Amino acid sequence: MRRDNTVPPGLKKVAIIGFDQALATAITGIMDLFRMAGVTWARIHEQQPEPRFEVILATPGGRPCRCVNGLTLQAHCSWESLGSPDVVMVPTIGGEIDRTLAGNHELQALLQHWHNAGVDIASNCTGAFLLAEAGLLNHRDATTHWGYCDLFRQRYPRVTLRPHQLITANDTIFCAGGGMAWFDLGLFLVERYCGVEVARTLAKAFVLDMGRQNQAAYASVHARRYHQDQTILAVQAWLDQNLAAPIRMDALAERFNLTPRTFKRRFRAATGETPLNYLQSLRVEYARKLLEDPQLRLSQVTERVGYDDVSSFSRLFRSRTGMTPGSYRSRFLPSGAGADTP
Repeated sequence: MRRDNTVPPGLKKVAIIGFDQALATAITGIMDLFRMAGVTWARIHEQQPEPRFEVILATPGGRPCRCVNGLTLQAHCSWESLGSPDVVMVPTIGGEIDRTLAGNHELQALLQHWHNAGVDIASNCTGAFLLAEAGLLNHRDATTHWGYCDLFRQRYPRVTLRPHQLITANDTIFCAGGGMAWFDLGLFLVERYCGVEVARTLAKAFVLDMGRQNQAAYASVHARRYHQDQTILAVQAWLDQNLAAPIRMDALAERFNLTPRTFKRRFRAATGETPLNYLQSLRVEYARKLLEDPQLRLSQVTERVGYDDVSSFSRLFRSRTGMTPGSYRSRFLPSGAGADTP
């Protein structure tokens, strides 16, 4: 393995940022993905490999990176000696977010430097907190792990958070959502630098799905309750118990002694969503649980979450999760369970 940060001619230089308490797979996985672009598929078909990337792990001072799972990774070089790579990758924060941010002020300055130099910068999952802390995401779209969206919004109100998106792209800044989204981000960037055919053959070699765009199928609505508005918390609790009932938002506001305008304003301030969008999300989340029961037909699921028309509900479900109810059931049904269809 190379122990310096020079790059052979013709290869893109990818710098993976290592820091203590990072998620190991978000480092080693994407290193493998970039290293094998143009290589694995060729070897499978007995062709001459054509490597496309030189991948370097950089850490503060070039010291070993102690990952959250206890694995220690040896660095190729220090952050300071990187120069200007083609792309900088910031992996998932696996440990305490506040402690990681507080312990990496030097990295924030370097991220600003690389951005000003025109380097592509990408983050996976909670790595977006480091980009946001450096000010790189202000007034830009971004995504992170769905479970940390409330905390992210509180810390970085100037960022336009897109919690359902798996990948966001803003000129030279890219973010990926939940923990294992590094492979989606990696394939996205391989396609950016090498074209769709190289990315497609890499996905086939690694047995990965290309083109995933949505992490909403994995998200929990209950993550939107980390706020202090007691009235809105009471509304959310009431919706939990009555989500299948016909609900008029004006009547719901009146039930909690609010004007419709005040109700909408306070609900959005507390949850980041309108009351109607929240109710739809709640219904889709409940439908996801019901779809994992192979004994329930889609028509029964539709009825239990408050809809009369299967096709209308299916459109809503797909718009929220990125897949049809049938596709969701096929993916998440317990192994060996048979499913009844509509």
